[in-house]
Amino acid sequence: MKYSKQRQKILEIINNSYDHPTAYMIYEKVKNDIPDISLGTVYRNLNSLVENKLVKRIPLSIDRYDKNTNHCHLCCIKCDNIIDINLLDIDKVILEKYNFEVLNSDIVLFGICNECKERKN
Repeated sequence: MKYSKQRQKILEIINNSYDHPTAYMIYEKVKNDIPDISLGTVYRNLNSLVENKLVKRIPLSIDRYDKNTNHCHLCCIKCDNIIDINLLDIDKVILEKYNFEVLNSDIVLFGICNECKERKN
């Protein structure tokens, strides 16, 4: 993958985010440093970063993006809230039970968060 100033800035924004930004949120932040960037350029670079496994795409009603670290996500289908979960304990169980070393995981569990369940009642 070739280096580009736009791609590097997009990657930097994702790696420094904890809110699982959408493409538009990333676009708004990139515009501060690169005012002439287009939303299309952001989408093309995000696709390239995902294909090269430098970031993760979290498929919700609007795709969200996250740094490519070894954690997984709980995603609420009502409010699109995303909770990071650490699977190190599961990795240990898999290693002990199956002698299989997990190097990377991309698990997204969909459900309804506690806040949305309480609003329903």
